[in-house]
Amino acid sequence: MPMTGLAGGRQGAEALRPLADTVLGALAEGARARGGPVPAGGPAAVAATVRDRLGEALPLAGTGEHEALYTLVHLLAEGAADPAEPLCAAHLHGPPLALAAAADLAASALNPSLDSWDQAPAASALESEVTAALAALVFPDLPMPDALVTTGGTESNQLALLLARERAAGGPRVQVVCGANAHHSVSRAAWLLGLPRPVVVDTPAGVLDPVAVDRALDQLPGRALVVATAGTTGTGAIDPLPGIAKATARHGAELHVDAAYGGPLLFSRRAAGLLEGLQSAVSVTLDLHKLGWQPVAAGLLAVPDGAALRPLGHQADYLNAADDTDAGLPDLLGRSLRTTRRPDILKIAVTLRALGREGLGTLVDAVRDLAREFAARIDRHPDLTLYSPPAISTVLFRPTRFRDEEVAALRRRLLYEGRAVLGRAEAGGRLWLKATLLNPDTRPEHLDALVKLTTEGS
Repeated sequence: MPMTGLAGGRQGAEALRPLADTVLGALAEGARARGGPVPAGGPAAVAATVRDRLGEALPLAGTGEHEALYTLVHLLAEGAADPAEPLCAAHLHGPPLALAAAADLAASALNPSLDSWDQAPAASALESEVTAALAALVFPDLPMPDALVTTGGTESNQLALLLARERAAGGPRVQVVCGANAHHSVSRAAWLLGLPRPVVVDTPAGVLDPVAVDRALDQLPGRALVVATAGTTGTGAIDPLPGIAKATARHGAELHVDAAYGGPLLFSRRAAGLLEGLQSAVSVTLDLHKLGWQPVAAGLLAVPDGAALRPLGHQADYLNAADDTDAGLPDLLGRSLRTTRRPDILKIAVTLRALGREGLGTLVDAVRDLAREFAARIDRHPDLTLYSPPAISTVLFRPTRFRDEEVAALRRRLLYEGRAVLGRAEAGGRLWLKATLLNPDTRPEHLDALVKLTTEGS
């Protein structure tokens, strides 16, 4: 008979305990076998290893719990690009706190779905409290801000454009205006929602110029939604939000800020001022799986008043029958475009409670300090060129004498050799190596190693 040990219920913890030990052992041994930030050999070698270890993906007879867990978790760990390794610094994909990952285990074990209260009584109440508190961090002077939990910046940006479209219902279609530095999800969301192609304003300085926004809005007769960015994926740059907010207001347009990367700067008393002007937005995207050290996914869309979310309301008798809602059962369907939805709020709530705003702010400050320290090392090095001082924790640099194709080849070589994972970004008409420093455990010797790896043979 197949194994039926369940993760929840009164016996769930005892069923999980020995399996958790197997997982932890496989994680540790897989990481040791990898020996670095990423497996060596490139895609073909990794795919061959997976095929060899996996064997039949759907065997006739199973191998048992512990063998399956150990083999495949070890395989995943050995073949991971592990953001907890300091030389794995390519993307806005941070290393999760062990605390948050442990909370995620509980969420998986209990398996509540936040599409109706009778599936998630405590989780839905917890989400309501925590999202309100995080929205108040974004909009501190308003009485009823709120936030939705999303899968990340792409979903949050799509929801922001959807809400703007619905506010304009019955009138001219909303015209999105964004910078060339905006996240790709903005244009994609406009396409998915049937909105006109966004007006893309050139950003030669890397940020959206309020004067250019003003000129663009001068040419638009109807309703407009300006999308500014607080932390671009390429350089980490923060658009001048106060000036953009003023230009937007002059034209009676609305402002959405994609602060997926930069939003958690609000935790830091030192850095929160970089987001001055954020409060002028009708919606704000932020991700806590970037500068919040959460396992994916942990996105949010914050709005200054929860009433702004009413257009998302939806009714299905088996989930939110009118008489149940009238009787006091919370209606959760308007909290997301998804139906089945896991309690991603739990790991966030545990982290906020354990670390507090000050603890998270300390981590934010730590990675920002690391980025400045790394930039200083590059600036001093005779064989490296720094693009600009880091705005958040992203550092762009390149070997001074390399052509663009050599920069690209260097990045791939380090990746295929398993020695470092660096990103790439176009800026100022050139290709740059990108180090996105999100690991607060990074030490000076790791920064020195990155410098050495990128100057060998330069």
